Amino acid sequence: MEPIITLEHVSKEFKVLNRSTGLKGSIKDLFSRDYRIVKAVNDISMEVYPGEIVGYLGPNGAGKSTTIKMMTGVLEPSAGHIIVQGAIPYKNRTQNAENIGVVFGQRSQLWWDLPLIESFKLLKDIYQIDEKQYQDMIALYEELVDIKKLYSKPVRQMSLGQRTLSDILAAFLHNPGVVFLDEPTIGLDVSMKSKIRDLIKALNQEKNTTVILTTHDMGDVDALCRRIVIIDKGTMLYDNSIDNLRSFFGAYRTMKLRFAKDGNELTEEKLNQLAAELTQDLSQKYPQVDSLQVSVEEDWIDVLLNEDEIPLMKVMNHIQESRRIYDVKLQEISTESVIKKIYEGKMK
Repeated sequence: MEPIITLEHVSKEFKVLNRSTGLKGSIKDLFSRDYRIVKAVNDISMEVYPGEIVGYLGPNGAGKSTTIKMMTGVLEPSAGHIIVQGAIPYKNRTQNAENIGVVFGQRSQLWWDLPLIESFKLLKDIYQIDEKQYQDMIALYEELVDIKKLYSKPVRQMSLGQRTLSDILAAFLHNPGVVFLDEPTIGLDVSMKSKIRDLIKALNQEKNTTVILTTHDMGDVDALCRRIVIIDKGTMLYDNSIDNLRSFFGAYRTMKLRFAKDGNELTEEKLNQLAAELTQDLSQKYPQVDSLQVSVEEDWIDVLLNEDEIPLMKVMNHIQESRRIYDVKLQEISTESVIKKIYEGKMK
C-alpha cells in the first residue's frame, strides 16, 4: 500500500528578531538586522497510510502546528520533501485544498450568520460536490448524529460543542482523503467530547479517511489513535503504536493510597504536606530507585513505581510502618503518564 502522506527529512526554520527593551529599543528594532534562527521542525520523516488515525502529540511549542501547516500547504519547508496525496502541498495549494479537510480548534469555517444547512450548500458548490455524493453524506450525517435540529440554526447561535460538531461535518463533506484536526475537543464537556470522538471514528471507518489529530487530551488519543507520533523541540521522539509505547513502561504501577478514615477527606493542604513527607521518606529509604514519584489526586495519594526496580508490596509495607493506610487501589500506568515520561526524557 502506498502512503497517502510522506515526509522526508523535513525541517522548518524561522528568522526571529532579537528585540531590545524600552522605547528607544523599539525604534532601534525597526532598522535592526540582529536576527536569530529558530528551528521549529528538525529533520522529521514519516509515512502515513490511507485510513490511519495518527495522533500527533507534543508539548506547546514542540512544532506540531508548524508541521500541520506545511502538510496543508500554508508553509513551505526550509528543507526536505512533503508529498500529500501525490502532490507537493505548497506548490499545489489549490489541488491540495480540494483534497483535504481542516478543523483548527475553535476557528469555524462555517458562515457565522447563515443556518448550518446553507453553509453545507455553499461548501457543496465551492468543492463542486455532485448532488448524489452530497445527499449521501447528509444521509450519513443524519444517521450518525442528531444533526437535523441544527440545520436551521445560525452558527453564531450554536454552543461551542454544536459548532465543533458542525465544523467536523463540514471538513468531511467533500469526502477528502485526509482530514487534519487540531485540538478538536478543546473546551468541550465530557458528553460532547464523547460524541465528537464517536463521530470521528465512524467517519474514518465509513469513508476510510486518513485523520491527523493534534491534541493535548489523552482521552482523544486513547479513544481514536492506534498510532502516535511524539515530537518535542521540533525533533521526533516516537513513532509507533500506543500498545508498543506502553510496553516500555509495562512494569509501572500507580498505587493509590487513602489515609483518611471512612472516606473523610483530608484538606488539600494536609494532602500536599503528606505527599511531600512521603517523597522525602521514600527518596531517603530507596535512593537508588529513580521511578518512585508521589503526587496528589483528589483525596488520594498516588505513588508511581516500576516493579522491575522495586516490588510494590515492599513500598507499601514501608509506608505502613509509619502511617496507617485505610484504602488502596492499583492502576496500570496511563497513556498520559507514559507520554509525560517521554517528554521528560525517561524513555529507555
